[in-house]
Amino acid sequence: MEQRRFAGKGHWYHETQSSRSPADVLPLVPEAARVNDRFLLDLAIPDGILVANGDWLAPARALCIHLFPLDLPVTRLCTLSAYDRVSAALTVAQACGVQRLCNYYAALLAPLPGPDSSRESNRRLAQMTQYARQLASSPDVIDARAQQQLDEVGLTTNDIILLNQIIGFTGFQARTVAAGQALLGYPVRWLPGHTIQPHTHPFNDEMIASALPPVELRYATAAQNEALARWQAEPELRALTPVLCHDVGILDLTGALLQSGLRPALTQPLSEPLELLLISPDRFSAAHFALLRQEGISDGEAFGLLAGIGYRGWLARLRVGLRGGE
Repeated sequence: MEQRRFAGKGHWYHETQSSRSPADVLPLVPEAARVNDRFLLDLAIPDGILVANGDWLAPARALCIHLFPLDLPVTRLCTLSAYDRVSAALTVAQACGVQRLCNYYAALLAPLPGPDSSRESNRRLAQMTQYARQLASSPDVIDARAQQQLDEVGLTTNDIILLNQIIGFTGFQARTVAAGQALLGYPVRWLPGHTIQPHTHPFNDEMIASALPPVELRYATAAQNEALARWQAEPELRALTPVLCHDVGILDLTGALLQSGLRPALTQPLSEPLELLLISPDRFSAAHFALLRQEGISDGEAFGLLAGIGYRGWLARLRVGLRGGE
């Protein structure tokens, strides 16, 4: 089955089922996938700032490889293909309105083999796409029914956890890339006729237990037991660790961001630039970055602070998605 991409007001959208020719599947910017830095997408950020933020950039870059391997077999417990993962990331990038990230994930997606053309496969992909878009931009609408719908189209517990991690991580990446573009003075790309709705953010920093089943201690591996002991000591991860522990590799990298010093900013209320990046990453500009400079914050510190806002959104979406709206 072919996948079709078409440009709509400056963004890339994807559909299943198309009778178009193979030439139509090429992305608008095919070279966007050829980057050395899969997290910052080769933004020319000064070396001094990269070094100052190197402790958290290392696990962030590692997560790009861990979450989006481009050649992996599906298993009975983890049925998300490379196409499924990149498709979800593209949906989040579109919801955030960060064009550079849309181009990147569209270019990654184009050559990947998609699902078959059966009704079941189309329904499964449509459900994952809807869930990704809602959790990325309107997490307040995610409830127990949304999680049940993922189960109904055949996603396993491991799949649902992974999907939530991909959505949260890509939102974090979108906000970090937007912050990097603002740091470099890149103009905001206003898209004629296209408006990204401000994201809702029901951020309650109280940790809520997940509705998904935790790792059973009697069957836990040595690595899972070690991760449980390690990450339940972190307040931001305590309630989610028993569930996130289904995939120790991703959990360890998620937690490494905390230990690197990239703490989610918990100041209330947030300053204007931090609030804007949280709710409308597509509108964050050099002018907003300049407001942080006026507060006496260095560029390196400001970049890390803004990335922390993205990380806060990631953890908040994990709480929303994994608790099933309860």
